[in-house]
Amino acid sequence: MDQQLTVFIAVAEHRSFSRAAQQLHMTQSAVSQHIKAFEREVGVTLLERTNKYVRLNQAGEVVYQHALEITNLYSRMQRIVDDLTNHAAGLLKIGASYTFGEYALPPLIAKLHQLYPDIEPVVTIGNTAHIVELVKNNQLDIGIVEGHVKESKSLTIEAFAEDEMVIVGAAGSHTKMADPSQLAEQLWVCREPGSGTREAAEVVFRQLGIMPDRMLTFSSTQAIKQAVEAGLGLTLLSKLAIQKEVEYGTLKVIKIDGLPYKRTFSTVSVSAFQTKALQEFLRLLYEK
Repeated sequence: MDQQLTVFIAVAEHRSFSRAAQQLHMTQSAVSQHIKAFEREVGVTLLERTNKYVRLNQAGEVVYQHALEITNLYSRMQRIVDDLTNHAAGLLKIGASYTFGEYALPPLIAKLHQLYPDIEPVVTIGNTAHIVELVKNNQLDIGIVEGHVKESKSLTIEAFAEDEMVIVGAAGSHTKMADPSQLAEQLWVCREPGSGTREAAEVVFRQLGIMPDRMLTFSSTQAIKQAVEAGLGLTLLSKLAIQKEVEYGTLKVIKIDGLPYKRTFSTVSVSAFQTKALQEFLRLLYEK
């Protein structure tokens, strides 16, 4: 890959010519020469330089994002070519939304490591919208998300499992609420917009014909569970996420007609080419 691109990315991420030089085992002068040559080639200044800092300008931000895509595509190309003659090995960049990533993915990664110790999984966990965006930008080999994903020509979306969502309260909650209007009066603790779990909650609210008067937002499923355990309010979560708490008696499923709400887990990818490492991971995933 073009060395100027590698040097530019290092300077952009370290915001320092000297630290980039250390990472690349080059002299600071050589780094500076590469950056100047790259800016001449692009035809515009990409970095603001002062005695106190080095940072990307607007053009630099654009070039940096595209440079990341180029390096990720180049890395993927190398892995695919290596796979033509080698066994399943190397870096495997996996992204997952919170429910699957925190509760279903860890044992799957453990099994992958046991069977294929030469595969190096790097896992990113975020909400559905964030994972899809990383996949689109070629920063992940595969994404695993929950709920609806907007169709796109650049994306391949494949549903592989079903998930059940239930209303959850603290151990002392009533086990059944006969009237949905009672639910609307409760304080609800929900995930942030952009998450599959928040999307599911909004669908359930519409199905029940309610709009909660009070709602708190947390960006962590674990934080939501702890808040509900403390008696703060109700929430809608995957059965996957509450298995231990229900077993230990700290959380309780609130029964109501029309639930559980069912949604799907899906894989999201952009490339038709799959490394052997990715193929073996998907085989284990679909066997679950």
